[in-house]
Amino acid sequence: MKKIIKYLFVLLFQIPWIKKRWADNFKTVESERIPWVPLSKPLAQCKVALITTGGVHLRTDYPFDMEDTSGDPSYRKIPSNISPSELMITHDYYNHQDADQDINLVFPIDVLRQYQQKNRIGPSTEFFYGFMGHIEEPHLSTLIEHTAKEVTAQLKEQEADIVFLVPA
Repeated sequence: MKKIIKYLFVLLFQIPWIKKRWADNFKTVESERIPWVPLSKPLAQCKVALITTGGVHLRTDYPFDMEDTSGDPSYRKIPSNISPSELMITHDYYNHQDADQDINLVFPIDVLRQYQQKNRIGPSTEFFYGFMGHIEEPHLSTLIEHTAKEVTAQLKEQEADIVFLVPA
């Protein structure tokens, strides 16, 4: 029953005036600084990682928690050499029917590989990361203060030069 109610809410948000009203009243989290660093080398030499908030994870991994209405601040490690057929989406807060057919809509792994084959972008990090969007307090603080910092440390260990952040 909960899944049906969530799905109805997803459908409601396809109505433009409902989406606009929600967006007008949504309180965003603002940052005092922009976490931006200019590239110090050509893109073709940059080591790249992908991060999605589309609820993407390995089919063999445990799904994101859809029971907690405040969201799930955890993440899933995704080997960069994975086949897209080994990935799936667990996320009840957006309509991902199209992305279920083509994971590249929320996790552009094949697109990245095409650019790597053309030598337009450098190699991938060993792991990419999947998060679930729709995180509210108290989990938002956990995401910002713990989870994001943990993933950032892993990206530094993997010597990522650039990270593509892909929302859903």
